Amino acid sequence: MDFRLSEEHEALRESVRDFAREAVAPVIAEHYERHTFPYEIVRQMGKMGLFGLPFPEEHGGMGGDYFALCLALEELARIDSSVAITLEAAVSLGAMPIYRFGTDEQQARWLPKLLSGEALAGFGLTEPGTGSDAGGTQTRAVLDGDEWVINGSKAFITNSGTDITALVTVTAVTGTNPDGSKELSTIIVPSGTPGFTVAPGYSKVGWNASDTHELTFDDCRVPAGNLLGERGRGFAQFLRILDEGRIAIAALAVGLAQGCVDESLRYAKERQAFGRPIGNYQAIQFKIADMELKAHTARLAYYDAAARMLAGEPFKRQAAIAKLHASTVAVDNAREATQIHGGYGFMNEYPVARFWRDAKILEIGEGTSEVQRMIIARDLGL
Repeated sequence: MDFRLSEEHEALRESVRDFAREAVAPVIAEHYERHTFPYEIVRQMGKMGLFGLPFPEEHGGMGGDYFALCLALEELARIDSSVAITLEAAVSLGAMPIYRFGTDEQQARWLPKLLSGEALAGFGLTEPGTGSDAGGTQTRAVLDGDEWVINGSKAFITNSGTDITALVTVTAVTGTNPDGSKELSTIIVPSGTPGFTVAPGYSKVGWNASDTHELTFDDCRVPAGNLLGERGRGFAQFLRILDEGRIAIAALAVGLAQGCVDESLRYAKERQAFGRPIGNYQAIQFKIADMELKAHTARLAYYDAAARMLAGEPFKRQAAIAKLHASTVAVDNAREATQIHGGYGFMNEYPVARFWRDAKILEIGEGTSEVQRMIIARDLGL
């Protein structure tokens, strides 16, 4: 029940906080407005070891834990969510499936570059016509001799089209189960494979400095050895990956919510109205107090989920609670921060405008708020 951080975790948090303020804050607004990917920031995060945080040293990782990743994500998102989601997707959706389910050969080939930040990987799950119904996957992979032939498309895939993207893992229907349901498997598709096309980047409301694309596979052939994990276990694999990822997204959402508090405090002390700082007015004080309350309780929720995961205890419900609550808090705090800033909150030169644009996707990505409520209800036995 001790929520105080260890010395190692506190040192990491301070290090990432300093990095976010000194290296990310001065340049990210320009990347955001120009919709450019911040390669120099990614390189610096790689040198800091952030991409290898929760992985063992034998694979090139830092020997930390998943909670360390969450702390880093929270601190990055206090400044910018595009940078935070780049790290989150690279680790929990990109490298983690290979670490969890890959063969020794697959791990040796891919993990060193992914954990150093030299390369990124995408997680090809969502499809244009399925959305939250991941079990409705239409992409198909047929075994032809010693090759998988993949046909289909994926939508909204993060880190899938950068200059340093090395691969995407793709969920596909590979057959039919004895009960008549779809057999889903996961297959590694290296970037540049013939038949694998990355569409131009989306025009998005937010996360403008992150990389997001639609992917198509037209008779795309990869070796049979690119099967990730056991054939037919793709559904169980991505459920495990998403459960973990929801804790990370909750941490990112908490960072955005806390960033809204930071910016509102700064503005409330500087902005004068009717002869005194607006922070002297109770209406503003109560708004900021409520924002801090929400960020604090959301943080406790993801701390709890992460602790259960690391202890080897069931954590599906707690991860869903953390993701649902933190994403709601992020949206609430972004709205209130914009209101406190008034007209300036609608100007892109102020960080809260970016926070406001970035917050909404947190209630959608890696499981909508409705899906989280379904998970919680089912885990309760309903």
